[in-house]
Amino acid sequence: MEESERMSVASPVTDQVPEAPMLKEQVVEEVLARLRKGESVVGLAREYGVDPKTIRAWRQRGAYRPRERRAYASALDGFAEWLQARAPEVEYNAAVLHRELVAQGFVGSPVIVRRFVQPLRAAARPAVATVRYETAPGQQAQVDFGQRRVWIADRYVAAHVFVFTLGFSRRLFPMAFPHERLDAMLQGHEQAFRHFDGVPEQIVLDNARPVVLQHTVDRATGRHDVVWHPRYADFASYYGFRPWAHWPYRPQTKGKTESGVKYVQHNALVGKRFTSWAHLNDWLLEWSLAVADTRVHGTTHEPPQARFARAERARLAPLGNRPLYHRERVHHRVVAPDALVAIGGSRYSVPVRYVGATVTIRELLGTYEILAQGEVIARHRALGRHQVAMERSHYAALLRPRGPQGVVPPPAPPRYDPTYPAAADVAVRDLAVYAAIAEAAAIYPAEEGRHEP
Repeated sequence: MEESERMSVASPVTDQVPEAPMLKEQVVEEVLARLRKGESVVGLAREYGVDPKTIRAWRQRGAYRPRERRAYASALDGFAEWLQARAPEVEYNAAVLHRELVAQGFVGSPVIVRRFVQPLRAAARPAVATVRYETAPGQQAQVDFGQRRVWIADRYVAAHVFVFTLGFSRRLFPMAFPHERLDAMLQGHEQAFRHFDGVPEQIVLDNARPVVLQHTVDRATGRHDVVWHPRYADFASYYGFRPWAHWPYRPQTKGKTESGVKYVQHNALVGKRFTSWAHLNDWLLEWSLAVADTRVHGTTHEPPQARFARAERARLAPLGNRPLYHRERVHHRVVAPDALVAIGGSRYSVPVRYVGATVTIRELLGTYEILAQGEVIARHRALGRHQVAMERSHYAALLRPRGPQGVVPPPAPPRYDPTYPAAADVAVRDLAVYAAIAEAAAIYPAEEGRHEP
């Protein structure tokens, strides 16, 4: 019985000591304390499952001392000074350094060169600093999508979670969609406005194609040139906020919502299963009110709901009785070289001068209107899939003029071909001469057998 108890104590220590230095230090200190109380070396060795010589060595040292690593000779020992000087000149490229070392008589592998260079490269890499940008109440919100696969009924699907985060209070509104198209973006905005009962002055977005068509940045002057999707620009005008796209490839510009997206992914959705998309969004709303709004935020040290009620609610632009934004289906296309644009699986023509231009397609009841810079340039009746609608007038600039009978007249013959004899030219008469001769022959027919003198 006593032996089994000892084994149960010694077993876990023996298994973990080699792999856990902190645990081994605690064991050594414990053994030394028990030795000072007069317990025997052999008894402690048997209890802890170690050799008695080890116990005596610990007693001789008087305290835990980590084993010093032996210094082994390396094939790079004779090249270390050269490597430290040369590495920055070749941008810490281990392959280049190894090639040059081989030329100097080095016989080692590229692996040890990479190991040597890695800490040098890390030490030379500059630290990236960021500035926390705080906004006044009601000044700004940030939006973004995050993706996480969830179970909806018996299907494991990708849920694209729209997250709208108020910059001052950090209150957030999440909503899940099966896609990240413009319709989802607009619906997420509107539901967030109604959730917070107001609209912030500015909304920061990323450069997603459904919203931003083009974004160029002059880093010298800080000038942003953003081409917004016409429908999103109209939506922003309707609700009275200013959209702002963050710097390309710099997501920390909207770090508040980046953190919010991760929070939703790893707190609200982990381990959950839903009966439908509606059930998923009902849960996200419940979670945002009961969990996200009430926890003490790590940056503001205040619950978002309390911070919102105290300072931000009154600073949002009120919605009033404004109806929902009229969702007119609008598409955006680039005109192909054949002056056709693709809509709904078919193609429709526009005037050829718009080839290469970006046009807006407004889908009405059974009709497509195609606009360029706000002007309607073509209208077509909506066709089924895989058809082509071409209006002849759109190609007028490409067609050659035709004669009255629809015959294209031939070009004039060359007059200065040096190999063509000038005497071979036949006198060209006006067609009116031939018409007069034919008319005279009809009035004065020649008598039979009579010849003109």
